[in-house]
Amino acid sequence: MRPLFFLLLLFSCARLSAQRETTPADTAETAAMPLLVEVGRVAYGADSIPHIILPTLHKFPDLTFGSERERQRYTLLVANVKKLLPLARLARYTVIETHDYLETLPDKKSREEHVRRVEEGLKRQYAPTLKRLTRSQGRLLVKLIDRECNQTGYSIARAFIGSFKAGLYQTMAVLFGQSLTKRYDPEGDDRFTERVVLMVESGQL
Repeated sequence: MRPLFFLLLLFSCARLSAQRETTPADTAETAAMPLLVEVGRVAYGADSIPHIILPTLHKFPDLTFGSERERQRYTLLVANVKKLLPLARLARYTVIETHDYLETLPDKKSREEHVRRVEEGLKRQYAPTLKRLTRSQGRLLVKLIDRECNQTGYSIARAFIGSFKAGLYQTMAVLFGQSLTKRYDPEGDDRFTERVVLMVESGQL
């Protein structure tokens, strides 16, 4: 049960079934897709020609591993990013939707009621997945959500469910050696993660 507090982080990933017709699987699949090629046409004299924008391909120096253990850790990082990046990207997409929808509700009571229904739906929908997360995967998910949303899991929680309840989730996280306030540092501690994310997004991994 220890990873269940990450339901908080996925709070903003709740599918608003009253507003959307896509299924959770469809949404997750879309979020997992690499950046798509954009195709259009532009005027060229009296004619037109195709206009194609390709995904950015990143060139990094080859990695040199000091030991087989380091190689295995990097391989595991690649696997975990591929598994968790769709969830973090889904958070980015839907946090905007959730915020915009709450803005249309007339009063605080109706917003709180909607939040309660969404939270209950989340527990049913994502608990099986979250129960299978390891602690290291949980820490990575916290970082990736911060990368995608440009705000920590704690900040997201505070915005939707208030400081008191967000504080309870943070306290629970700390008890399990985690923190919802961790920031993503692509130039420092998370530089290898950033490398993997960029290559996964461009389809290079």
